[in-house]
Amino acid sequence: METNTNQEMTKSKKGGLRTMPFIIANEAFEKVAGVGLHANMIFYLILEYHMSGPEGANVLFLWGAISNFLPIIGASISDSFLGRFRVIALGTFTALLGMILLWLTAIIPAARPPKCNPFIEICPAAKPRQLGFLFSSFVLMSIGAGGIRPCSLAFGADQFHNPDNPNNERILQTFFNWYYASVGLSYMASITLIVYIQDKAGWVVGFGVPVGLMLFSTVMFILGSSLYIKPKANKVLFTGFGQVISAAWKNRHLPLPPTDADRWYYYKGSKLTAPTEKLRFLNRACVVQNREKELDLDGKAIEPWKLCTVKQVEELKAIIKVLPIWSSGIMIAVTISQYTFPQLQAKSMDRHIFSEKLKIPPGSFGVFAILTLTIWVAIYDRVVVPLLSKFTNRPRGLSYRQRIGIGLAISCVAMAVAALVERKRRSAAIREGLADNPEGVVALTAMWLVPQNCLIGLAEAFNAIGQIEFYYSQFPKTMSSIGVALLSLGMAVGNLVGSLIVTILNRVTGSGGKVSWVSTNVNRAHYDYYYWILCILSVVNFFYFIACSWAYGSCEDIKVWDEGEAMKEHEMPPTKESPIVHPRT
Repeated sequence: METNTNQEMTKSKKGGLRTMPFIIANEAFEKVAGVGLHANMIFYLILEYHMSGPEGANVLFLWGAISNFLPIIGASISDSFLGRFRVIALGTFTALLGMILLWLTAIIPAARPPKCNPFIEICPAAKPRQLGFLFSSFVLMSIGAGGIRPCSLAFGADQFHNPDNPNNERILQTFFNWYYASVGLSYMASITLIVYIQDKAGWVVGFGVPVGLMLFSTVMFILGSSLYIKPKANKVLFTGFGQVISAAWKNRHLPLPPTDADRWYYYKGSKLTAPTEKLRFLNRACVVQNREKELDLDGKAIEPWKLCTVKQVEELKAIIKVLPIWSSGIMIAVTISQYTFPQLQAKSMDRHIFSEKLKIPPGSFGVFAILTLTIWVAIYDRVVVPLLSKFTNRPRGLSYRQRIGIGLAISCVAMAVAALVERKRRSAAIREGLADNPEGVVALTAMWLVPQNCLIGLAEAFNAIGQIEFYYSQFPKTMSSIGVALLSLGMAVGNLVGSLIVTILNRVTGSGGKVSWVSTNVNRAHYDYYYWILCILSVVNFFYFIACSWAYGSCEDIKVWDEGEAMKEHEMPPTKESPIVHPRT
């Protein structure tokens, strides 16, 4: 009794609002450092490593793919083995090491090819050891992001989880509000301030500032170590899914009993006593053939890889059923991840704003997408939803799949606008005699690039948040984190597809000595054709989504999971409380 009291007193001294500055500082400065490096990286690859536009684009696409895939592994390691604190700490140190290596590539002349301007002369390519040094920094930063991103928010929520406190919900909401506010401010600060420093002070200072910020982030997180509540890892992710697949395969020749038969395996008290009719081949995993041989005295399966519960089967079905709709998000991930070519366009345009002294860096135009996303989320929740709900009879205004579809449609428009703007810019460049001068500035304001960025931000606001809320509504609460994992995986695959598209276009259109559509020479290339290709693929993808949505059918095959009612649309948290995901990092 005395031991339990001592444990409760120790726990009461940990966690709470006192940990918020350490956790939020870690997340915020990691975002400022990481995003700020990615936003302007194409110019470092072209100017310092003499890569062509397509080569640089492929490097950034692959870096984005790794950075979006590793958080899934990080979440698995955190929940299954090391716990969130250790994974975040390891991720923070690894990301810092990666940033230091990148900083060293700017400091050490031997780490780069000899100085040369690839826009006006033929430059020597980087040596394998130089590229290896550079790519090592990217990999380390991706590994670091894989440890920080999936665990930071959940670790913060761990510090405030106290069901006995009547103010627990309000305190949690305060933390979430500060967390998301810090994320939004971090993105805007990184795309504006860090990029501006890189443009004005050079790469040594421009990479050194993120190193300093990441070092501060690391120190802040470690300083709060003694104050944290550190839940232990206690579950093995995806083991249940593997058991269902194994059991269904081993029982593949077993005849299926009727739905109302007393041969389905489920725990006592479970509300899921029979499987649904969709994906019936998996139902064999929960068929009891001989209770005496397959169940122990407590009613549990003796061989869990040969017999699973109805709930396990339905959880795997929930994942499989959403995969077609999930796959429709891959193409929009390609459009969202356009870093290279819009920046090369912006560099060739008049970027002055308000006066001749103020010029927007080419890497900072992405801030318009983030501003649009953030502003629209607030407007949608406070203004649009109350108006739409009167006409749609839906408390959230639009259904999840409607929001996903609207995001896909807007992404088509965004690529069409991008193609038209690029056609206008290219025509002006040729008319002004700049066809062979990619460093020349066209007499056309770069503000023409703002509409496509705003449309991309709006598309992301509809699609990304719609995806997460759709997954959250279709999964039991114990699987809610898989929704964010699916979105991250979609971004990873989208980056790989983007790299494949650029590679194919560069080889096909640049064969025979012709100028590639995605050439580094922005005035000789045809970026407008590239955007039209993305637009056409996006339109095809939109109709693919409509077909997938129709095939999915009703969202209410299972209305009740064991842990309580499945989340229905009127029970979903408001959009302002939903995770605002910035998957471009």
